[in-house]
Amino acid sequence: MFGRKKDQAASVEAPTEETIKPVGKNAPTPKRSVQQAQNQRPLVPTDRKLARAAEREQRLEAQNRMRLANETGDERFMAIRDRGPQKRFARDFVDRRFMVGEYLMFAVFAFLIVSLSLSKFPQVTVYITFALWILVVLVALEAFIASRGLKKGLIARFGSVERGVIWYGVMRGMQFRKLRLPKPQVRRGDDPR
Repeated sequence: MFGRKKDQAASVEAPTEETIKPVGKNAPTPKRSVQQAQNQRPLVPTDRKLARAAEREQRLEAQNRMRLANETGDERFMAIRDRGPQKRFARDFVDRRFMVGEYLMFAVFAFLIVSLSLSKFPQVTVYITFALWILVVLVALEAFIASRGLKKGLIARFGSVERGVIWYGVMRGMQFRKLRLPKPQVRRGDDPR
């Protein structure tokens, strides 16, 4: 009376082993052909124009993030070579100083122009070459002094010096201040952050 009817029980089938697929370690190992078919991806996208446009958008977005980070000093999106507290200290240490090395490229350019225009006067060319060599020696001496000061500052603040930080700071000191990337975050004469 209150039980199930026999025709309802017959319509509900009991699950068989084929319909139940175990998950996890008890699952049967799929055939190699099935595994390879699952892992296959096309080497070339089907819509090349769309893929190229998406790649270009990603590249432009990454470049914009890096450009903004170089202007503001946000290390999350800077190039890997510019990241880290010691590199930031080296940048600030160099940016707070006036360095003759900043103007070396301008001096070399002026030397080329003057030496080519005054090539008829060998005595003047000799003096100009001598002045250029004095400038190069002065820049080398300044780089040596700056590297010693940077090393002392790094050891005082961090206890040790990471590899390449001194060279990073010295080479930054030889770049014109307005063209340095990341942009200087301290003014001349300020203390490093």
